Amino acid sequence: MWNKPWKYREGFMIGTGLLITGFLLQATVGKIEWDWVAFPINVIVLLSFLVLLGVMHAFRKKVYLFSWLSHYPAAVSSLCWVVGMTVLMGLIKQIPSHHPLNGLEGLLGFSQMLSSWPFVLLYIWMTLVLGLTILRASFPFRWRRIPFLLNHIGLFVALVAATLGNADMQRLRMTTSLGNAEWRAQDETTQQIIELPLAVELKNFTIDEYPPKLMMIDNETGKALPEGAPGHLLLEEGVQEGELLDWKLTISQSIPEAASVATEDTLKFTAFLSMGSTYAVYLKAFNPKTNEQKEGWVSCGSFMFPYKALRLNDRISLVMPEREPQRFASDVVLYTESGLQKEGTIEVNKPFELDGWKIYQLSYDETKGRWSNVSVFELVRDPWLPYVYIGIGMMILGAVGLFTTAQPGRRRKEERV
Repeated sequence: MWNKPWKYREGFMIGTGLLITGFLLQATVGKIEWDWVAFPINVIVLLSFLVLLGVMHAFRKKVYLFSWLSHYPAAVSSLCWVVGMTVLMGLIKQIPSHHPLNGLEGLLGFSQMLSSWPFVLLYIWMTLVLGLTILRASFPFRWRRIPFLLNHIGLFVALVAATLGNADMQRLRMTTSLGNAEWRAQDETTQQIIELPLAVELKNFTIDEYPPKLMMIDNETGKALPEGAPGHLLLEEGVQEGELLDWKLTISQSIPEAASVATEDTLKFTAFLSMGSTYAVYLKAFNPKTNEQKEGWVSCGSFMFPYKALRLNDRISLVMPEREPQRFASDVVLYTESGLQKEGTIEVNKPFELDGWKIYQLSYDETKGRWSNVSVFELVRDPWLPYVYIGIGMMILGAVGLFTTAQPGRRRKEERV
């Protein structure tokens, strides 16, 4: 071993050395705090890394290690190490980086792999090999190497931008109320309140709900029946009857917007076209096996009115769970410091973008449901993300170039056959 030319064994030994060094650093100085490399430190680190690559490339003929790092054995061995650590990261539950680690977890860092020294050192080694490979393939320049360079430079740009930009990414949570403009948000990591260069005014909040459903529950445990595979009757428009377990249900009256009214001996429902209304049905239940029959009101309730269940016998009851949201969205007006004003609708998986911020619909006041006058947004800003996209685009172009340049050679080979 260590006899020139170096092969894969030397590469795997270098990876082992970096892994051990990483464990020692993890045990002595602790995990990596990415906040330390926020702008402008990350830019300085990037420039220093590029200068290091240039120096190593310039001295590759004098220092054998520098030359070896730009060749196939170094690339394969570094990639194997990083892939192995990535697979390990996928098998071990990862916890947020701001959570403290104690004991063996803190010593190894496997539960916060992206902040652990072993993973980062191996990652830097692979990126170093990638950079030196790009420089070796670039000089002297050959047009036929353009697809290869696009692939490798794109990967280099995407990896470096994603890593160094991590410290500059902001992920904030903003709670807005109807008719008020809010410009403050809470950092999800530090829990600090941050004033933003933009404000969000909630104009309207809407929820589209799935139709209500009826279910059977056990009176003692409260679990839905049958256990393991609960059944339900979906009260879609026009549904008048159905079956649950051994019971036949016949719906006599449905009130989509109702209020409960207490009488002398019972509780009934009446139409109530206002805030806090609930869904209620009056039904008859009959069990042909036992000849049991019951009738009464069933309702899912709301923040103003309690839910109403129908007790069928000593063992089971008929209930209506809370209606599930199908879609919820917020109509907003956004204001910026420059005086720009934009209106839009924000809903789940359809963010609103403005001045480098992506605003996602996150939640609402679930206690009030469709009557919520509060909307919760997640605001994400990642200034390095465009460079990641540029890198990915270069890789796509490189892949297309490799495919097109390979076609003539493939055709000639097929003709010879």
